[in-house]
Amino acid sequence: MSESWAKRLRNGLIAVAAVILATGLFLANQSRSASTSLEALVQRSVPLEEAQANAKPSLVEFYADWCTSCRSMAPVLASLKEEFAQHVNFVMLNVDNPKWLPELSRYRVNGIPHFLFLDREGELLGSAIGEQPESVLRANLLALASGDPLDLAGSGPVSGLDRNSPVLLDQPDPRSHG
Repeated sequence: MSESWAKRLRNGLIAVAAVILATGLFLANQSRSASTSLEALVQRSVPLEEAQANAKPSLVEFYADWCTSCRSMAPVLASLKEEFAQHVNFVMLNVDNPKWLPELSRYRVNGIPHFLFLDREGELLGSAIGEQPESVLRANLLALASGDPLDLAGSGPVSGLDRNSPVLLDQPDPRSHG
């Protein structure tokens, strides 16, 4: 009987440890997600009008709330923003907002996330589409801040936009492309 009891005790302790570990991982992930969410990044971004007027180069991201790639890039961008905010504007433009239709057309945004690298005068130096490795974004932000040439080879996964969408044809429904 004591051997059976010992096995039950061991199994119970393993189950309790697994529940505690799972709860800890869940809570850690929730606090990390809350501090680096896409919504929080958007709240702390520089408005486009301000970025155009302050004579700093800019990283502009076209994003959407529903875009999983955009959401997964948020912690990376939040970290880079902390590192480069003194030298580079971080601008977030939601593709679902009809206000940005001229910019969507001007920069030929056909997938998100879509990153633009603009010089101090607001001229386009280059763009990147899709999820980007942190090291690539960091290298390009360093180049942008110092005025060096960018290295924008390759792109990652994107969420596509339908170019025949009523939104992109100046219709009022901003979610029709999705």
